[in-house]
Amino acid sequence: MSKSLNLYGGLGVGAVALLTGAYNFADRFVAPMPTESRVMGEAPANPDIGFMVRPAVASTTPSDGPMGIGRLALPEEVAAWDMDVSPNGTGLPVGSGSVEDGDTLFQDYCAVCHGVFAEGVDNWPKLAGGTDTLDREDPLKTVGSYWPYLSTVWDYVHRSMPFGNAQSLSADEVYAITAYILYSNDLVEDDFVLSNENFTEIELPNAGGFIIDDRDQTELPVFSQEPCMENCKDTVEITMRATVLDVTPDQTAARVAFEAEQAAEAAAETAEAAPATEQVASTEAPAATQEAAAPAAAGGLDMELVAAGEKVFKKCAACHQVGEGAQNKTGPQLNGVMGRALGGVEGFGYSKTMTEMGAAGTVWNEETMAAFLTKPRDYVKGTKMSFAGLKKEDEIAAINEYLKSFSQ
Repeated sequence: MSKSLNLYGGLGVGAVALLTGAYNFADRFVAPMPTESRVMGEAPANPDIGFMVRPAVASTTPSDGPMGIGRLALPEEVAAWDMDVSPNGTGLPVGSGSVEDGDTLFQDYCAVCHGVFAEGVDNWPKLAGGTDTLDREDPLKTVGSYWPYLSTVWDYVHRSMPFGNAQSLSADEVYAITAYILYSNDLVEDDFVLSNENFTEIELPNAGGFIIDDRDQTELPVFSQEPCMENCKDTVEITMRATVLDVTPDQTAARVAFEAEQAAEAAAETAEAAPATEQVASTEAPAATQEAAAPAAAGGLDMELVAAGEKVFKKCAACHQVGEGAQNKTGPQLNGVMGRALGGVEGFGYSKTMTEMGAAGTVWNEETMAAFLTKPRDYVKGTKMSFAGLKKEDEIAAINEYLKSFSQ
């Protein structure tokens, strides 16, 4: 019992001493609460929290900060953080830098990622090259081939480079590095000096390759209207099909039947309006004449089958073109495909297997095309064509006939 009393007595004395010390510390060092409620005491601007704190002095105007906290930044405070550069040169500091100095700086700060000649290292961005590649399937977008404004280069280097040590470069050093990037793209000579005075005289090759984003005027008003929920169009017609088979509903048969019915009705009306003698003459026409009235074959083509193939080809039109002005898209243009060697369109990037098959003498004809259209990936291993294939023999025959019409 005596040990317990001694223990509790010691704890009590310790607690009293602790409270006394805390009171004395607060009385000496902690300022009393102001009579007027404030959000925070006087403090400098803190960009990490996104607003300025309210001064400790009394204010006669309400807070204009977010949720009534703090205040909007003053113009001079915004200017301290505003470091962007515009295409017209606004925001550029006074300074200059030569290609020669930029070469040295680029090797010291930039080459480890972007290469000695700005050609890029591994997956780090390439800053030079790529001339005349923007019309390719896989263009090389660099300062010289794609970027529209030199101000973007200067601004990005100034605020974000070098990697891991951003904003450590002086204005003159940024001018010099920018000059070297221009030189690496063959846009200036090796004795060129870039400065704030001649900056706007430099025009990058793709400056005219961009359009104004006017979607707020052209698209937003359209999509801001009340949506139509029923009877929005008089007729609905499928004009293109998804590249994956059976995604778009197949209404070809129904449409053919409808068109045939309309043609029959039109023929009946014409027959009723024609003189009786003409009707008799038509029924007594020789069999040879009736055969001649059938769809004529142009160059040995079945024109009915060609017409059917034109409809089936809509499944292919997303990737291939035929006819006048046909060009390579995701797939090669198909003019003259029948009788042509596999992989025979110059300039198109075929799969390795298709190129090898063409080099070995395989050509496109009704048999090879039918085999390919049935199961493309089985016929040509590794083909780039994502189309799964046609399941109906009559569709394959129609496509063959349609392609033959562009191969004569």
